[in-house]
Amino acid sequence: MRKTVRLLAACALAISRTGAAADPEGTGRLDFHGYAQCVKLENSQCRVVLGHHCGGRVLEYALKGANVMALHPDAAGKVYDPAAKKGGAADGGRCDIGPENTIPPHPDLWVGPWEAEVTGPRAARLTSVRDKATGVQLVRDFVLDKATTHLRFTQTIRNVSDDAKHWCHWSRTFAPGGGIVVIPLSPASRFPKHYVMYGGGHTIMYQPQDPNIVTRDGCLLITGTPAQPKLGMDSAIGWLAYVMKNGLVFVKRFPVYPDRAYNEMAALTISIWYFKDELCELEPIGPRNNIAPGESASFTEDWWILPHKYPQDPSTLDLSRLKAQVERDAR
Repeated sequence: MRKTVRLLAACALAISRTGAAADPEGTGRLDFHGYAQCVKLENSQCRVVLGHHCGGRVLEYALKGANVMALHPDAAGKVYDPAAKKGGAADGGRCDIGPENTIPPHPDLWVGPWEAEVTGPRAARLTSVRDKATGVQLVRDFVLDKATTHLRFTQTIRNVSDDAKHWCHWSRTFAPGGGIVVIPLSPASRFPKHYVMYGGGHTIMYQPQDPNIVTRDGCLLITGTPAQPKLGMDSAIGWLAYVMKNGLVFVKRFPVYPDRAYNEMAALTISIWYFKDELCELEPIGPRNNIAPGESASFTEDWWILPHKYPQDPSTLDLSRLKAQVERDAR
């Protein structure tokens, strides 16, 4: 009994000296982009800041202080007003579910308040409300590597309704504009140009002609502002890269399931929204999920930031070097 009392006293003394139990390694809280108490994950090279006040977003994903998430100063601290059904912000590392044109509006998932918790060393979870419009709850788990920029991001769709749901994963990550998008080509593409372009009046062009979108050395390149900002691809290779003017390349890897149905309008595995020199949205898309009541479905993306010099002429990007770097350092 006395031994137990001494042990409890020692624990109490340790807590009193630190003020509270220590956070797991590489985690903490900070105020960022106008939002209080965001979750921080970090190592010696990389910092990730997660916002839960206006959707579950990545507000910062940075290599040595260089953030590859696009944040608009005017959106800082903005939140959704459910009574007025307006407001909020949608910049940074956003994510969603689809398909885009048939899913009901779901502002509570998109820009509503979420919950944030630290789940372990350099790991955290963001959890949405139970959304009546879509019948699901979303959970987003993040784990940062101990030493590198490798960030593993998993979105889980939980069916909290009484009916089967068929939503898909739909990443919608905003990066700063003006970079070069690189997507490896699949030889069995259904698209004559390896991509489609969404035009005015809800049209989809299957034979677009655009001087800023070319194929070379087994890759599709977007080297500048296209005629229309929204593009779609059906590549089954499972990665994309975005070479940025700040000397970095943002790489995403993700699974592709050729034998499963993809339920976007053109059965896309990737969408890119390239808006002038302002923003570029990097969007891996998951397959259709058939989720029974009480069940769930998950989709994982793996992210890296790597140093890579932006070429003087975007059309001269050394694709052999870039592909070798992705295969070597983004694994």
